Amino acid sequence: MNPEDLQLLITREMPFGKYKGHRIADLPGNYLTWFARSGFPKGEIGRLLALMHEIDHNGLSDLLKPLRRAVN
Repeated sequence: MNPEDLQLLITREMPFGKYKGHRIADLPGNYLTWFARSGFPKGEIGRLLALMHEIDHNGLSDLLKPLRRAVN
């Protein structure tokens, strides 16, 4: 992981599926877990979804709070 990925989590939107248009950091945990079981897509979006899953699964979502404040 690189530090820029955390910034991307709060700015990049989901490009497809049920949550199209939602920011990656705002996706529900059960949706991220579904990807973890089914397989993450290739490329940047898959890498970001996997990172967000790890953050959510390990209860580290508070790491994104300072970044969210800076964006809003």
